[in-house]
Parts: sequence; C-alpha cells; structure tokens
Amino acid sequence: MNVREGGVEVEVPEQGSEGIGDEVFFNPVQELNRDVTVAVLRAYEDREPRAETYLDAMAASGIRGVRAAAAGWDVTCADIDPDAVDLCRENLARNDLDGEVVHRNANALMHESVFDVVDVDPFGTPVPFADAAFANTRDLVCVTATDTAPLCGAHFDSGVRKYGAVPRNTDYHAEMGVRVLLSAMARTAARYDVGVTPVLTHATNHYVRTYLELDHSATDANDAVDRLGHVYHCEDCLHREHEFGLIANPLDTCPACGGNRMLTAGPLWLGPAHDADFVDAVREQVTDDMATAKRARKLLATLAGELHEPTHYDQHRLCKEWTREASGMDAFLERLRDAGFPASRTHYGGTTFKTPATVAEIREATAGD
Repeated sequence: MNVREGGVEVEVPEQGSEGIGDEVFFNPVQELNRDVTVAVLRAYEDREPRAETYLDAMAASGIRGVRAAAAGWDVTCADIDPDAVDLCRENLARNDLDGEVVHRNANALMHESVFDVVDVDPFGTPVPFADAAFANTRDLVCVTATDTAPLCGAHFDSGVRKYGAVPRNTDYHAEMGVRVLLSAMARTAARYDVGVTPVLTHATNHYVRTYLELDHSATDANDAVDRLGHVYHCEDCLHREHEFGLIANPLDTCPACGGNRMLTAGPLWLGPAHDADFVDAVREQVTDDMATAKRARKLLATLAGELHEPTHYDQHRLCKEWTREASGMDAFLERLRDAGFPASRTHYGGTTFKTPATVAEIREATAGD
C-alpha cells in the first residue's frame, strides 16, 4: 500500500493488525515519532551547521530515511533484510531523492563508518546496538526503545539484564523508563570517552524516544556519569528522594512515614532529560504537512516547560492516597506555586506534574482543594 507522510509518499507492505509477519515492518503508530524526528533534524542543522550525514540504521521501508533526505540530509539507509533494502531504494527513487542504501548489519556498519547523526530504532531494546552507535557517531544519537515493560520495572528481571540497572514499577513508571534508558546510554557512551546530553526525550505510546548530543572527551564522559544516581521510593506514602552517585545507600525506613516498604532504583539518569531552548526550536520546525502536527506541538510545548526533576507525581494517585477528591489541575498547581514551590505539568499524562516539593508539602499546600 502507498502511504503519504510529511510530504513524501512511500510504498509499504500491508500490515496485519499486530504488525507481525514476514513482511518489511511498518508501524503507522510511530508517525508522531517520525514527525518529531524530522523537526529535530531541521532544528539541529541550526544547532550544529556542519552536521550533514544521517544513518537510518534499521531502515525497514525507509520511511524515516526518506523523510530525512527530503529535509536535506545526506542519508544512508541500512537493513539486513534484502527486501527492505529493495524497498528503501524504490522509495527514495519514488520521491526523486538521493541517498545510499546498503545491505548491512547495523552494528558492522556503525563500527566501520562515521556519521554525524545515527538513528537507532529497533524492535524492542536498543542496547545491542548502543556500543556501535556511540563508537563512531560525531554529533547526535537518536534512540527508540519499545520494550517499556522491562524499562519501567514491570518485567523486573528483564530490565536488570538488558539495562544494567534496577528498575522499579512506581506511579511514575514512564519516567522510570526514561531514566533507566538514559542511564544505560550514558554508561555505554562513557566506555568510548563520550559524554551524552539529552536534548529531547519523551515517552509516548508505549515507547521511549531520546536524542543524545555527544561530546568527545573523557571529561565529558565523566560529567555524564556524575549525573547518575538512585531514587528511593516509599510504597506506603509515595515519598521519594534521590541522590547522585553510582553506589546506592538504601533507606531501611521511610523518613516521612516510618514505613519499611522502601524501593531503591538505579543507577538512573538524574540530570535534565531535555534542553528547553532546543525543544522550543524543534517545535518551531513542526510543519502543517505533518499529520500529527497538533499533537507534536502540544507535546513539545509541555516538554519545554517541564521541570528537571527525576520523578513526577500523579495528582489522582496522591488524592486517592489522601482519600481526597481531585480538583482541576490548573488550580491544584497554582496552589503549589502560591505556597512557594515550582510546579509544572508533564507530558506523561493529564494529571501528572513535577515539583521539588515533598508529598507532605504538596498535601499541605493543596489542602484547600
């Protein structure tokens, strides 16, 4: 079937309802992901004018690479499936776009070649491709992880095995997934004396997507490792706190309620997961020919305003804990701000928010609701 997306037209195989089969995989649900990717590439040209080469490392139908080529990038599409390679060539030609298409294992290609931007968008975990991606990429590594259950702690053992961290299934499970993924990527990059700075990260539709800007020195790698640490979470009262450092100091009892159901998660990325100025620049590059333009702009506007806290709260979860009716979010957050606490909505859901306030402080500040 033919698909029009973001000003290009590509041919993709008919997909079953689950997208499972022998055909080259195409996921229509990832259109928002691809729209934001194109906007990131446009904005990144201004941030790093010398960047020009882009690798779509698992190209499949080639739609992501075709759209990058249409945005002016010098594109290479790679896939290990010969049918995918043929389809990529056809889709570039269909749109009168130049680009190289190679039938290669992604890891072999990334170890042997140098690209300014590498996009790793596999089915499941990106971990098997991370070493190769950070070994030679100059400027930006874009990563998608679709195995959110291991990332968020719902599949605990799998998360530990794949990501080398202890994930915990909490009321901020999506953010847990973000922080576990960023930690794994930062530790992998550090092995190559590469420091990572997440310039944009979001968790949407059962996947996590992040864009990591690279700095190539041991000092930069050390700085990134210094942003790792642990979160301590009370399952009884929802109190949480964090500390930097690769060595955990677990709490036996909760300092807020005295309970002993304390969870330790980490090492997690505790630093910022986005650059607000860059996110604003990306939002400016979202164009009306994108089918998800409205959603993308709303997502990016929310992201730009998010506080850099490593966990978030869910108002409904707190109010349930307090046996209190939930009020409107705007009024709820305004009460927090009136009490002197910064507060922001998050992109994780309509009732999620960030603040440096403790659970007790939130409860007291919003008691009039």
